Amino acid sequence: MDLRRNLEAVNERIARAAARAGRNREGIVLLAVSKVFPASAIREAYALGLREFGENYVQEFEAKNLELSGLPEARYHYIGHLQSNKAKLAAELFHVIQTVDSEKVARRLDSFAARPLDVMLEVKLSAESSKSGAVPEDLPKLVEAVRQCPRLRLAGLMTIPPWSEDAELSRPYFRRLHGLSEALGVPGLSMGMSHDLEVAVEEGATCVRVGTALFGRRKPAAAATP
Repeated sequence: MDLRRNLEAVNERIARAAARAGRNREGIVLLAVSKVFPASAIREAYALGLREFGENYVQEFEAKNLELSGLPEARYHYIGHLQSNKAKLAAELFHVIQTVDSEKVARRLDSFAARPLDVMLEVKLSAESSKSGAVPEDLPKLVEAVRQCPRLRLAGLMTIPPWSEDAELSRPYFRRLHGLSEALGVPGLSMGMSHDLEVAVEEGATCVRVGTALFGRRKPAAAATP
């Protein structure tokens, strides 16, 4: 793995897409999805200038976090499905929870957070049973519930479209999420991954979640616990 070269390539892809959309590259966060990779990979990425890291498994990151001292500017995002019984540990470990999908989870995070905690609402826009998230019809009530939590800061919306090698098939999902964000007055948009980040940027993403294009293919994590 040549992380430096990969990072340069990803940054160039983001910059080109931003230019096509008439957007400022600086308004788009590159979230390095470091799940299943060791703490050393995060340290290498940090040394190359990355500061935002995404993890899918609370307990995996709990162990990894013990090896991550001395990275004062690093911010860790939880991007996996969050079970309510893991809310306390997640609130302690992460700076951002991108997958709040219910009032119950929001309230539990708020009750356990010892500091202001940024959260995003995961929105389910596909019919896939494997996808998590709040349905669009429930978002106004969920937005209001989060805004009533004193320790939570509503940072935006997040979605994962159905997988396809054709990035253009993601566009309707990204466009719909953008529309929802405008209607709700929630401007942050976490959408787009290694294969479709350009489309996401063109549709207004403020955060793209990139793992494979940076770190390479992951080994299966079947034994990992969310």
